[in-house]
Amino acid sequence: METFDYVVVGAGSAGSVIAARLSQSGRNSVLLLEAGPSDKRLFVQMPMGYGKVYYDASVNWKYETEPCAGIANRKSYWPRGKVLGGSSSINAMVYVRGHPQDYTEWNSVAGGWSWDDVSPVFKEMENWSGAPNSLRGQDGPLHVTDTSGNVHSLCDNFLAAASECGYPINHDYNAGNMEGACLYQITTHKGLRASTSRCYLDPARGRHNLCIRPNAQVEKINFDGTKATSVNYRWKGSQKQVAARCEIVLCAGAINTPQLLQLSGIGDHNLLQSLGIQTVANNPHVGQHLQDHLGADYIVKSNVPTMNQQLGPWYGKLKVGLQFLMNRSGPLVLSLNQAGGFISTQSDQVQPNLQLYFSPVSYTRAPVGTRPLINPDPFPGFLLGFNPCKPTSKGSVTINSADPYQAPELHANYLSTDYDVAQMLQGMKLMRRLSQAPSLSQVVEQEIYPGESISSDDALLAFVRENAWTVFHQCGTCRMGDDATQSVVNPQLMVHGVQNLRVADASVFPTIPTGNTNAPCIMVGERASRYILQDSL
Repeated sequence: METFDYVVVGAGSAGSVIAARLSQSGRNSVLLLEAGPSDKRLFVQMPMGYGKVYYDASVNWKYETEPCAGIANRKSYWPRGKVLGGSSSINAMVYVRGHPQDYTEWNSVAGGWSWDDVSPVFKEMENWSGAPNSLRGQDGPLHVTDTSGNVHSLCDNFLAAASECGYPINHDYNAGNMEGACLYQITTHKGLRASTSRCYLDPARGRHNLCIRPNAQVEKINFDGTKATSVNYRWKGSQKQVAARCEIVLCAGAINTPQLLQLSGIGDHNLLQSLGIQTVANNPHVGQHLQDHLGADYIVKSNVPTMNQQLGPWYGKLKVGLQFLMNRSGPLVLSLNQAGGFISTQSDQVQPNLQLYFSPVSYTRAPVGTRPLINPDPFPGFLLGFNPCKPTSKGSVTINSADPYQAPELHANYLSTDYDVAQMLQGMKLMRRLSQAPSLSQVVEQEIYPGESISSDDALLAFVRENAWTVFHQCGTCRMGDDATQSVVNPQLMVHGVQNLRVADASVFPTIPTGNTNAPCIMVGERASRYILQDSL
């Protein structure tokens, strides 16, 4: 049996960071196990290529939830990265630190996670390409691109419409004040996706003390009493086992981490007993408290050209493809979500309650299958979207088998609170208000979806229940906290009730952040590395 000082499970947004940081000094031997393959493939490296990998099982777990009452008993499709870089290799790349109040919430249940604690880490991990600012980092490993000057001209119409509706324009929502309409910053570098695999693992690949093992799916953590000692995994068609002298670090994400804990005997005793799994630590919070952002779209037919004319026809695809291949330029180096913002719809709110999205392209979301996500409409069109920032509905991730290759049951439980329903209604009304503002209305030919006939509160809510979609921000299923009876890991991310086992990924978030979750997940990886190294002294 192989032995390493540290075994890191999952080479995603946090796991890649941790493996790179733990191996940096050369003193620690580190094994990084990733269930998916290398990220060195065209549609992973191409920023706009995420539409192609949306249903690609070779790099994507392709999860589906159970039917959800709040969204008309529909299932929700949850893509998650199964590749080096994890979901940072297949996401839409929008970089958002979150609001300071998010971390006040975290700190209230897990000491040491206030904004003052985490903001220096965000700064240190960033390599920001925009205007210098004392609050932004420019020497870190993670490349963050200022997209101003490169986005579609219709983004200017969106920003002007937001201003006409009374909302400020924010030129850097990651530099203190988050409020307002903006152009989104994205994790790219020189026209390629800047995943954690590219930014953290690639510079570390030559280290003698770091072993990166893709296509290795972990099946179980083994214990000696309550001390985590080794993991079982499958690699190249064979069962393997590897021991950890110091720690095992789970970075498998908000779905796979609670699944692995439960498979290994950490979870609700009654559930584990019913599946024939011996309980190592009884913790009913494992897999619970799942949160996610739920969004809805307006699709508008435009009277001016949009990206549909660039990405739709074969000759348009050829042109933008050549732009990308020859000089890493053109629309393929951007995200579909080019503009948006963080809006407070009530003056007495401490933080924004709605996140906005503007895409200068319109498309029909493909049903779950093998087709690409992005199939531009044959007419000029654009998309307005939103999601409430702080939903209160909570779901769960629960195994229903002791078989590690059986997907867990995912219960999203969307729109199960009156607050969340009211927030979705506010968002729907705001989208229409924005589309009717002068700067956008002048380029609107027709509201296609939901359509002007959908106008009453009841009709708008019915539309939401039939059409709302995940924004792919699942988190909270192994939440951290000072109180071991109310959480899964402590503030230093050690699993309650056992030794030598830590969790570092979006599952530890006590509450869902305001905005996209990838940047906070990377920050968690950075902080976890520091905790681990401090404990090793």
